[in-house]
Amino acid sequence: MPALMVHARELHRLGPANNDRLSAVRVALSVAVPGMFLLLIGRPDLMMYAVFGALTGMYGRNETHQLRLKHQAQAALFLVGGLTIGVFLSANHIHSWWLVLVATLFAGAGSLYADSVRLKPIGPFFGILALGACASVPTSVPLTTAVLIGAGSAAFSLVVGFGGWFRSRTWVAGAGRGVPALRGPQSQAALVHAARYSLAVGAAGAIGVLSGSGHPHWAMAAAAVPLAGADLPSRVHRGIHRIVGTFLGLGIVAVVLFPGPLSPLHYFPGHTTVVLAVLVVLCQFPTELFMARHYGWAMVFFTPVILLIAQLAAPMDPGVLVMERAIETFVGAVVGIAVAVLVRSRRGGLVGPPAG
Repeated sequence: MPALMVHARELHRLGPANNDRLSAVRVALSVAVPGMFLLLIGRPDLMMYAVFGALTGMYGRNETHQLRLKHQAQAALFLVGGLTIGVFLSANHIHSWWLVLVATLFAGAGSLYADSVRLKPIGPFFGILALGACASVPTSVPLTTAVLIGAGSAAFSLVVGFGGWFRSRTWVAGAGRGVPALRGPQSQAALVHAARYSLAVGAAGAIGVLSGSGHPHWAMAAAAVPLAGADLPSRVHRGIHRIVGTFLGLGIVAVVLFPGPLSPLHYFPGHTTVVLAVLVVLCQFPTELFMARHYGWAMVFFTPVILLIAQLAAPMDPGVLVMERAIETFVGAVVGIAVAVLVRSRRGGLVGPPAG
């Protein structure tokens, strides 16, 4: 009971503010410009690729412009890499168990990469999400076009993130992010942590496929979320935040997509794609605003972002969309928490992300 009370209190605790509004504006702008461009040329169905590239702007939020540029370039490489693999799988109609296998391997490799360059937000979650989401929708353009959209959006995020440098124009020769090398115990911790990601993603994906879900990648992404925590309590917190935040976010999605007077689509008949695209941009701002302060609240707004870009790319029945997202998120988060609890070091302690 005391443990349950601790987790319940965490749902109400908001972390301290730390330049969140400026970071949220940067990310929203990074999403808005390429997204609106695709809307203007009549291709809102390609917005998914632009959004995943634009998530580059979430990294290096409080670093100096010089260091943020390097950090975001490292993140862009990872995000566009996941996007590219996902589009390749989609273009070649590679789904089901092959998707689970590829995502499992990518999760392990992505964890090692994220730990080696100290990506923050921590871990390979966004790359796993990009891979699974892009693999799950039909590709209506050549692979190179989809990748260029993602890469171009990531490049624009780099420009936005570096734009403030022109006010000060200070550049420190040889400045680095101070990332320690993964050696000795750090290397062992990183390997075990990568194995944990692979186990959680693979198990969640297998459950998704065996259950007949059309979106096992949602379970795989959700399974990766708890593992970014520094210790067991924080991992359980993140898993619970993921479930609760997603369920609340699904309420927003239901209001938008289900017919009725509360839906904005009701007041703009014939302009569904425009409304959904605008909502994606609007929801990205509060997502980043809360990302570092309260993961659950961030998921309330990030859930509509992901589902609405999926709906733009490949429309499906809203009821099925909401139900499968709820089930897959719950299953994935529970699997991630279980792996965090069960996978321990030889000394009996939990192995987390390398410190530093």
